[in-house]
Amino acid sequence: MSATSNLRHNILVLSGKGGVGKSTVAVQVALSLRSLGHRVGLLDLDLCGPSVPRMLGLEAHQVVQTEGGGGWQPVYPYADQSLAVMSIGFLLKDREAAVIWRGPKKHAMINQFLGDVAWGNLDFLVVDTPPGTSDEHISVVEKLRGASTHALLVTTPQAVAVSDVRREVNFCRKMGVPVLGVVENMSGFVCPHCSECSRLFSSGGGTALCELYGLSLLGQLPVDPALGRCLDSGKDYMSEFNDSINSKVLMKIAESVVEQCSVA
Repeated sequence: MSATSNLRHNILVLSGKGGVGKSTVAVQVALSLRSLGHRVGLLDLDLCGPSVPRMLGLEAHQVVQTEGGGGWQPVYPYADQSLAVMSIGFLLKDREAAVIWRGPKKHAMINQFLGDVAWGNLDFLVVDTPPGTSDEHISVVEKLRGASTHALLVTTPQAVAVSDVRREVNFCRKMGVPVLGVVENMSGFVCPHCSECSRLFSSGGGTALCELYGLSLLGQLPVDPALGRCLDSGKDYMSEFNDSINSKVLMKIAESVVEQCSVA
């Protein structure tokens, strides 16, 4: 039996360009789905810039083989094994080493991540993809062909970021991957003193994109210094700041993901 046969729903987190907080959204959505009582996997597919291990405080962990040769054992941040994490960052002896691979080697590694990892029975596998539409995206979609696979698009409010996400929409349509909706990240700034949210960039980009393509705007996440500190130190933002604006928005995003996948 293939390792992917135990994955009920796969969520590809996509962005048209780097620097929009895609990995942040992927990690927080995975944690939110776990908070809703689901068994979740988080696959860091950004082979050249893996950041998930640090965001979850797992940099010291390494991947080991399962007993009986059943494949790689994912890293479990929690004792109940409700979140399984895999990243190339766990395989690098030197965290500062550059991963300089051509397409075929990337394709082989993605096949291993999806086919040779003992994910177990998961309700959701959240896949943090690299920016753009490259070899990694084609490989993961082809590997998950026939499974319940959806996309979550991440953008920021600026026009240039929204323009790049349009390519992601077209990629999903050409590859037959349904889009669950759009998350607009960095949508304002939460003051650490008074908690008031102010606009940093132009506004309305995510809304305009959704209107253009008939998509749903699942949530708008402002910049929160507390979230940045948690990611840098590997702490669970959703648990420590569960009453924050972002935590509430992220839970609504997760609830929408569950609802849409359950009726797909």
